[in-house]
Amino acid sequence: MAFHIVLVEPEIPANTGNISRTCAATGTHLHLVRPLGFQTDDKTLKRAGLDYWHSVKLEYHDSFDEVLEKYKEHRFFFATTKAKKRYTDFTFQDGDFFVFGKETKGLPEELLRQHPETLLRLPMSDSVRSLNLSNSAAIMLYEGLRQTGFAGLD
Repeated sequence: MAFHIVLVEPEIPANTGNISRTCAATGTHLHLVRPLGFQTDDKTLKRAGLDYWHSVKLEYHDSFDEVLEKYKEHRFFFATTKAKKRYTDFTFQDGDFFVFGKETKGLPEELLRQHPETLLRLPMSDSVRSLNLSNSAAIMLYEGLRQTGFAGLD
């Protein structure tokens, strides 16, 4: 088992590349939900992921519903600045999915309404709208890894 990161319609190739590198370093699965805001052969995407792309467990999906259907036995947590609970209010387990929306809009409101109990946020001041996507993904993933004892990592 491993954690999973889902990027729903990511727009910025450098963020996806950085997240892919984090996934490669931690054995985390990366799921990209189309449409993507870039080509997967984009130089920025490849540069940000460096030469780790071969180590990324990567899946492409045509919709988020496809992800939910394929992994219906798993738990999904949805990152949003609109959540009432902090990411530290949850107990994560191996196999959980962390779901992130596009950089400019976040996750669709309908999706947030469908999963109110598993919405989570990173605490921050109100002087910014949100944190960088790749930073947010890393923070939440590493909390899950910490809670599970960094299994399989040195």
